[in-house]
Amino acid sequence: MLKTSDVKPPVAKKIPKELEKHGDIRIDDYFWMNNREDEDVISYLKDENSYCDAMMAHTKEFQKDLFEEMKARIKEDDESVPYKYNGYWYITKFEKGKNYPIYTRKKDSLEAEEELLFDCNKMAEGHSYFKLVGISISPDNTKVSYGIDITGRRNYTIHIKNLQTEELWDDKIKQTTGSSSWANDNETLFYTKKDEQTLRAFQIYRHRLGVDSDDLVYEEVDDTFGTTVYKSKSRKYIIIACYSTMTNEYHVLNADKPNEEFKLFSKRQRGLEYSISHYEDHFYVLTNKDESTNFKLMRTHENKTRIDYWEDLIPHRKDTLVENVDIFKDFIVLSERTNGLNLIRIKRWDNTDDYYLPFNSETYTAYTTTNIEFDTELLRYGYNSMTTPASIIEFNMNTKSKIILKEQEVLDSSFNKENYSEERLWATADDGTKIPMSVIYKKGMIKNGKNPVLQYAYGSYGSTVDPYFSTIRLSLLNRGFIYVISHIRGGEYLGRGWYEDGKLLEKKNTFTDFIACSQYLIDDSYTSPKHLYAMGGSAGGLLMGAVINIKPELYNGIIAAVPFVDVMTTMLDDSIPLTTGEYDEWGNPNDKVYYEYMKSYSPYDNVEPKTYPHMFVTAGLHDSQVQYWEPAKWVAKLREFKVDSNKLFLRTNMDAGHGGASGRFDSLKEDAEEFAFLLDLEGINN
Repeated sequence: MLKTSDVKPPVAKKIPKELEKHGDIRIDDYFWMNNREDEDVISYLKDENSYCDAMMAHTKEFQKDLFEEMKARIKEDDESVPYKYNGYWYITKFEKGKNYPIYTRKKDSLEAEEELLFDCNKMAEGHSYFKLVGISISPDNTKVSYGIDITGRRNYTIHIKNLQTEELWDDKIKQTTGSSSWANDNETLFYTKKDEQTLRAFQIYRHRLGVDSDDLVYEEVDDTFGTTVYKSKSRKYIIIACYSTMTNEYHVLNADKPNEEFKLFSKRQRGLEYSISHYEDHFYVLTNKDESTNFKLMRTHENKTRIDYWEDLIPHRKDTLVENVDIFKDFIVLSERTNGLNLIRIKRWDNTDDYYLPFNSETYTAYTTTNIEFDTELLRYGYNSMTTPASIIEFNMNTKSKIILKEQEVLDSSFNKENYSEERLWATADDGTKIPMSVIYKKGMIKNGKNPVLQYAYGSYGSTVDPYFSTIRLSLLNRGFIYVISHIRGGEYLGRGWYEDGKLLEKKNTFTDFIACSQYLIDDSYTSPKHLYAMGGSAGGLLMGAVINIKPELYNGIIAAVPFVDVMTTMLDDSIPLTTGEYDEWGNPNDKVYYEYMKSYSPYDNVEPKTYPHMFVTAGLHDSQVQYWEPAKWVAKLREFKVDSNKLFLRTNMDAGHGGASGRFDSLKEDAEEFAFLLDLEGINN
């Protein structure tokens, strides 16, 4: 067997490219990788994969063992909790040995004969990647529209199937988001088209069955906005939503009158965010209007939707973020967050009752799930914690009794949630802000600085990573790892202000918060730099790139999954998918102030001659969110500059996009390889 010391890493060729902006010149030696049709690019990516294979060859058997171990915990023949919609019960199933879901339904009763909608295992045959999304049933239950992507680029073709004859309509609608909404005539479909180059969702079309040409009913001309179309829960309205990071606008159409024009709900105002729900003759508006940073609930008559008519229903509270609203005939249910903790508030419309569901842990996640029907006293919600497997619970809002409809099975006889401890810790950031962390480890852990720790975070777009249960994670915990989720600024864990303090010209708080958490774990003897590992993906990959430029000495290893690391080049190129819509998150570098700030933290632009941690970096050739060349260029530059002999691997999935492999078990192979990388660094090989 070839010794790893004899294996030489690929050396990417250098073709200097001068990039000038605001009088500042950047030299990019690896700009040439921005062409997936270039044979040299494909060759380089394959060379990196071969190098990774050779250097990880001694872990291959361990990877197989980890894969089988993780797979064995998952119930292969499983199905979702059925939900009822318009007279049918809908069920998603998985069968043993199969990678993809099977969608079925039963009419009226769960005892009725099962009707097959889709077997994605058969549909995926012959494709290295397969994804079905946007299942939409016509009001008369005879037709279904759905989107299919076979590249991983999130570019879907909509198909329409006759559920009575099983035949497909000839209608095939390309270049879409995959989702669509039926008008109440059962013949008209509304869908969202993507821009061919940038993949920005920017046009809404009306499609009539069997008609060749579709009508453009809305076009979003502001390239910082995207758009989508959906049907209200009340089934009365087709709604067009226009969105940017910090502004919303809606257009509504009576679903009984699909040929009429959409009506503007309320004209967009920069910084005004809102979402709408319809019930009886009113719209309910969740909004940040009137400087309601953590959002409040307002109401307006369906015939008077302009902002001037909105009336307060549930006022703004500085200490509570309102994240979502579920409307029922007799109740309104609010998904809230206080001090980082999920709360579910149930309130009668007549104000005779108003209460919260009781949760006792500090490291849990609770959320409302599929609640499609209006006229019901039953609320479905999900619950799990870092030690407790996920459950779907049905709660009677009148009697306040509950039934556990399904609890995640962990097919491992050695698993007992009492064998693990969970806690919430608070680190102190450079500016004195307290940063929370959710932590889990196997009982018996001794704080001696020798425990391996995997610290994870995301920290962008106001996206909150709540503490959650994972069967995959058990493979690390059972081998002595401590797992930490750092709830850093840039997410919304502690409210909307938490997000505002981690974006635009405050973005560096995200990075320094993560480092403060790392330092806490070291100072409090949970671990030490020899045993501390960090992981993040996409915008969390940017986080990884930034922290190892700032404090590489704190970490022994890093996993950066599809990392957004070439911030400057991407944000200056408005032809790349998502760029223009990202200006409100990162800033527009065409403005010199933002250019200089972004350049000061952009991982690719700040690689220096220094010692970097061991690194495992992933990419997807067809990724439409973080283009493959970002991690590829970053790895090439790191190889050139780093002054250590630490491991640096790039693994590119040549068949997938941003989400990795499409099959439920194929993705476990990716997890097994990443875990083997970490465990190998700790000298653990079984």
